Amino acid sequence: MTVLSTIRDCLDALLHPSARHDVLVRARHRAFIAPRLLGSLTALAAFPVYLAMHGAPTALGVAAFAWLIAPILLSWFLSRTGRYEGACFLSSLAFSGLIMTLASSTGGIGSFAAIWLVVVPVEAALSASRRVVAFASALALICVSLLIVLGHFDLLPVADVGSGMRAILTAFGVAAATLYAAGLAFGAELLARTSASLLYVEEDRYRLLAHNMSDVISRHHRNGAVRFISPAAEAMLGAPASRLLGYGLFDRVHVADRPAYLTALSDAARGGEAQSVEFRVRRDAVRGREAGQASQGNFIWVEMRCRPLESVSISKSSEAEVVAVMRDVTDRKNQEQALDLARSEAEQADASKTRFLATMSHELRTPLNAIIGFSEMIMQEDALMLDAARRREYAQLINDSGQHLLSVVNGILDMSKMESGNFEIVPEPFAPRAALINCCNLLALKARESGIDLVTRAPDDLPVMIGDPRAFRQIVLNLVSNAVKFTERGGTVTVSAGVENAQLVVRIADTGVGIAADDLKRIGDPFFQAGTTYQRRHEGTGLGLSIVKSLVALHGGEMTVQSKVDEGTTITVALPLTPQASQPPSNIATLAPPTRPAISEQALQVKKSA
Repeated sequence: MTVLSTIRDCLDALLHPSARHDVLVRARHRAFIAPRLLGSLTALAAFPVYLAMHGAPTALGVAAFAWLIAPILLSWFLSRTGRYEGACFLSSLAFSGLIMTLASSTGGIGSFAAIWLVVVPVEAALSASRRVVAFASALALICVSLLIVLGHFDLLPVADVGSGMRAILTAFGVAAATLYAAGLAFGAELLARTSASLLYVEEDRYRLLAHNMSDVISRHHRNGAVRFISPAAEAMLGAPASRLLGYGLFDRVHVADRPAYLTALSDAARGGEAQSVEFRVRRDAVRGREAGQASQGNFIWVEMRCRPLESVSISKSSEAEVVAVMRDVTDRKNQEQALDLARSEAEQADASKTRFLATMSHELRTPLNAIIGFSEMIMQEDALMLDAARRREYAQLINDSGQHLLSVVNGILDMSKMESGNFEIVPEPFAPRAALINCCNLLALKARESGIDLVTRAPDDLPVMIGDPRAFRQIVLNLVSNAVKFTERGGTVTVSAGVENAQLVVRIADTGVGIAADDLKRIGDPFFQAGTTYQRRHEGTGLGLSIVKSLVALHGGEMTVQSKVDEGTTITVALPLTPQASQPPSNIATLAPPTRPAISEQALQVKKSA
C-alpha cells in the first residue's frame, strides 16, 4: 500500500493543476500517463540488453525504440497543458504509426503487428470521447487499407522471415494484443467504477444538502412548471413536495405576484443572467405555534433567486430550464413594513407639529393682540376721551377674545386627553332630539348673520338613547359650526336625524366649498385643515373634526364623510342607541362621490373599522 500510495503521489505531482481538483479527471489523467511512462521506461531499460545480445541495432530497431520513447513526450504534453483529448489524439496517431512501420517491414497485412491495429480504437475508448474514438477507428481503417494496397502492388519490402518464425511472431502478436486489450478493458472498468462511485458520492452529498438546507431548491421550466423541488418546501409551505410539482407551486403564488414570478423565470432562461424576485405564496396551516403565523391570510413572502441551468449532456435540451433558490423573508418584509409605518408616523408627527405651530401662532396671536390693544386703549381713556359706550364695546371685544382663547385651550386639552386615553364619558339616558334642536338654535343666529339657511329635520318620535349628552352636544355643535363656517352666503345647511339599525344617525349636509379628494384622506387628523395652512380663509385650530372623531369612537359609533369641491360636504354620524358590552374604536372613512348635480343622502358610503 505504501508503494502504491507513493506511485499515486508521484503521478499526481505530474498532473496539470486543472486536473487535481476533479477526482474523475484526475483518475483519467493518471490512467493515461501511468502505462505510457511504464512502457517507455521498460523500453529504455531493455535497450542496453538488446545491444548486448544483438550488437548494433538496425535502422528499423533504432526507429522502433525511439518510437517507444514517444509516450514520455505525450505524458509531458498532458501534464503541461491538461488537454486530455489532444493527448489522446496524438497517442492514437503515434500508436498507429508504430504499428504501421512494424507491419510494413514484417510482411504487410499478414504481419504479426497488423493485429495491433484493432487495439487502436480500443485504447481510444478510454478517453470517453466520441471524437477520439471516431478518429482512432478511422485511422486504423486507413492503416489497414494502406497495408492491403501496398501488399497488392508489391510495394512493401520483402521480409526475410521463415514460415516457422512467422507463425511464432504472429502468435506472439495476437497474445500480446490480447493481453494489452485486456489491460485496457480492466482500465476502462476501473474508470467506470470510479465514475459510478463518484456519482453516488456526489448524489449523496447534494441529497444531504437538499434535505438539510432551510432554503428551497427547485428546478423549473421557463413557463413556471416545477420539475424538482427540495423537501425543505414542506417546512416552508406546509405541503409535501409532490404537490408542488408541475404547476402546484404556481397555483399557490398570489394572483397579483404571478406576472413577476413568471417574468423572472422567463428572463433567467432567455437572458442567461441571474434574476431575483419577491412574491407571496400561500402556505397551508400547520400545527402548533406556526399555525397562528399562517392564519394571517395564509400567505408568506418568499425571495427567489434564479439562474439558467447549464446542460451537462452533449446534446443540448430543446427547452431551457432554470434552477432557483427560495427563502422565506416574511419577517424581513414585516420589519420593512414596520419601518415604513414608523417613518410615515414620524413624518405625520412632524407635519402635525408644523401645522400646530402655524395654527397656534395665528389663533393665539390674533386674540392676544386684540386683548392687549383694547386694554391699552381703556387704560388711556382720559387721553383718548372714550365714552361709556366705547368702553363697553372694547370690554366686549376683550371678553370675546378671551372666550376664543379659552375655547382654543379647551380644545387642545380635550384632544390631549382623548389621545392619552384620559377623557372619560358619562353615559346616561337622554333625548337626542331636544339636544339636537338646542344646538341648532344656538347656531341659528350665526347662520342668519352669514346669510345661510339652517334647516333642522328631527322626527318627534326619536327614541331615548344612552350616551354622554355633553359629548353629543359637542359633536353636533362642532359639525354644524363647521358646516356654517365653510358655506358661502346664500347656501343651505341641513341637519337631519333618524334611526337605522338600532343606531341614531345624524347627518349634516351643506352646500359649501367642499373638500378636495386628497384632503379627504386626512380629515380628522389633529390640527389639519383643508387647503394651505398659511392661506386659510376661515378661523379655527383644526381640532373640531378630530374631537368629533374621538368622541364618536368613544361611543362605539361610526363617522363617514362625503364631499366634492364646490358642491358641498355631507358628514354622517351613527351612534348606537344602547352601548354594547365591548365596542372597538372606530375610524373615519372618507369617500369622494362621483360627479353629480347634487349630493344624495343615500349615496354609497365606505366604512372602515379598526
